[in-house]
Amino acid sequence: MARYGKEHKQATRQRIIKVAGQRFKTDGIDGSGVATLMADAGLTNGAFYAHFSSKDDLVANVVADQLGTQVEVFGALAPGRAGLEEFLREYLSPQHRDNPGAGCPSAALLDEIGRCATGTKDAFTDGARSIVNEIAARLAPEDPESARGKALALYTMAVGTLQLSRALSDQGFADEVLRQGIENALVFLR
Repeated sequence: MARYGKEHKQATRQRIIKVAGQRFKTDGIDGSGVATLMADAGLTNGAFYAHFSSKDDLVANVVADQLGTQVEVFGALAPGRAGLEEFLREYLSPQHRDNPGAGCPSAALLDEIGRCATGTKDAFTDGARSIVNEIAARLAPEDPESARGKALALYTMAVGTLQLSRALSDQGFADEVLRQGIENALVFLR
C-alpha cells in the first residue's frame, strides 16, 4: 500500500478547509457535522483526524483561511480609495448577499464565532485586524494609524449591513439596505 506524500496530505487538508468554509457559511458551524464535511470533501470520517485534532481545530483553521483569502483580495484591487470603493460595492451587492457560502465569513458566522473556542476567536481577531489594517492603509497610505477609527467603522458597518440585508424577507427592503450601506460607505471615502 503506497503512502501519500506531504504534498497530497497538504492538498487534502486544504480541500477539507475549503469545503468546510463553504458549508459553515451556508449551514452554520453548529449545523455542520464532521461526517457531512468529510462527505463534502469526498473523504471518510476516519481521515478527519489525520488532519485536525478536533472540530474546533478545523473551525479555527477555516476562519484563518477564509479571512486570509479576504485580505488577499485587497491586493488585487485598484490602489487607494478607488479599490476600497470597488471592494465595498462588491461586498454590499445582492450577489454577495445571496451567496453566503462563497462570501465573507464575518457576515455569515459572526454570531457563532462569538461562541467558539479561544483558538477560533484568536484566528478571527487576527484576520479582522488584518482587514482593518488593509482598509486603513487605503484610506490614509501615508499614515494608516490615523485612519484606524474610520477603517473600523467601515468594516463593522459593511458586515452589519450585509447581515441585516440577509435577514430580511422583503427583497425590496433588503436591496434598499444594501444601497444605503454603499451610500453610507461612500461618505467615509470622501
